[in-house]
Amino acid sequence: MGTLVSLISAMASGEVAAALQRARTTAILYGLAGLLALCGVGFLIGAAYIWLAARYGPLATSLGFGIGFLVIAGLILAVHKLATGMRARRRARKRKADMTAVGVTAALALLPALAKSKGGLGAILAPAIALAAYAIYRENVKRGPEDRDPGESP
Repeated sequence: MGTLVSLISAMASGEVAAALQRARTTAILYGLAGLLALCGVGFLIGAAYIWLAARYGPLATSLGFGIGFLVIAGLILAVHKLATGMRARRRARKRKADMTAVGVTAALALLPALAKSKGGLGAILAPAIALAAYAIYRENVKRGPEDRDPGESP
């Protein structure tokens, strides 16, 4: 309740309006500074072009700058693609772990209800026995030549 009262009093006193005004002024100033920085970088690139054009000629300098900018763009795209792939794999692993946790939690929550029902013990034991039998089968089945590792002997 105290937080609500302080929020209402802050709004009434005009602090919120002043904070919004400061935020708007800061955003405008940062935008202007960024625009001027871009202009500065543009002039530095122009100066480098003029200096290299006087040294190597305008055609060679234009080709060099064009190829250089294309290489930089390609590197940026390659790094972005690699980073995006890594993030997608990380999200998939996290999603799989979360779904496993939800499944285990749901199974543990249903376990007492299944155990109390008429066919509950069979409903619990039958899949567990089938899973254990399948695991034993997979462990003991003979692997064919196409399944063996190249360094493994028959």
